[in-house]
Amino acid sequence: MVSCRVPSAFCVTLFVSLLAYYANKHIKQLKTQPSSLTTTNYSSTTTTTMEEIRHRTVHVNGIDMHVAEKGEEGAPVILFIHGFPELWYSWRHQIEALSALGYRAVAPDLRGYGDTEAPATAAEYTCLHVVGDLVALLDAVAPDQDKVFVVGHDWGAWIAWYLCQFRPDRVKALVNMSVLFHPRNPKWKPLETMKAFYGPDYYICRFQEPGEIEDEFARIGTETILKEFYSYRNPGPLFLPKCKGFGHSPDTQITLPSWLTEEEFNYFYTKYEKNGFTPGINYYRNINKNWELTAPWTGSKIKVPVKFIVGDQDLTYNSAGAKDHINKGGFKREVPFLEEVVVMEGVAHFLNQEKPDEINKHIYDFFQKF
Repeated sequence: MVSCRVPSAFCVTLFVSLLAYYANKHIKQLKTQPSSLTTTNYSSTTTTTMEEIRHRTVHVNGIDMHVAEKGEEGAPVILFIHGFPELWYSWRHQIEALSALGYRAVAPDLRGYGDTEAPATAAEYTCLHVVGDLVALLDAVAPDQDKVFVVGHDWGAWIAWYLCQFRPDRVKALVNMSVLFHPRNPKWKPLETMKAFYGPDYYICRFQEPGEIEDEFARIGTETILKEFYSYRNPGPLFLPKCKGFGHSPDTQITLPSWLTEEEFNYFYTKYEKNGFTPGINYYRNINKNWELTAPWTGSKIKVPVKFIVGDQDLTYNSAGAKDHINKGGFKREVPFLEEVVVMEGVAHFLNQEKPDEINKHIYDFFQKF
């Protein structure tokens, strides 16, 4: 997850926020338009089954990457980028619905996640490594398409912003969720700022010491940790005091959220029980390194068409200053081709799973313009 005002996944940057609800729309015609449907069905359960999703392993950027995909060859590609603690499976509803609506959905496990290879050292999880993986993946699975559509959430949203900064020539349009664009501030290192503002118990600060948070998670158990993250609806910042976990007693029963069945949860659980949390946490351990590596992009803006979606119960939306930026247009200044900001009422962090049909419609309606 990313939370507050400084970059991270289950987190947003300390100095950035959402834009005004209404922005001028830059509508373009899509060269290869998906099939027109008289009755558009955004449900992920009526036309396809999970068994029809294709799985393969592609060697990209020096690692073996697992990718799930659905849709006809030659159809416009949508690249789905997941967050923490998630997997390609977080996009199961979107893969089914958007492929049925004429797109080819491509959803990888990012490096270190699920069935994708996990490099051994934290230094191999910088934004340059991950964006490099995705560019190489597009070269491998969609060599006929110079540009693709992109959808990101949580850490995946942050990576999507980097992709648009580094390689805007590869992105046709972007739908990003939960984590808005955070312009690099050359005066403040992110981790030091977070620690000064929130203290050492802030979860991103707790993630920094190799092995420490993993040992605590191991004592609590993979099942409980995942349930804690998935059921988290507190719009305030997330703190993990040492040896106190999420603040519950060890006997507390954590109920799955209504949007996640036991069967679906077991898929996540099986992968994390096997692989552990370290690879995903290594993304957090590169927050300062990413700040250093992206110095050449200081002041750069996101210059692809964008739609941004966030839940009003998401901790990212409720971080200090975010709502002011909605009204004052700060986000629009940094993302000049931002066309729309959608704030979903009563929805928390994992919005693409909590409200899949609505998210499917938002994605489809936006991408149909191009």
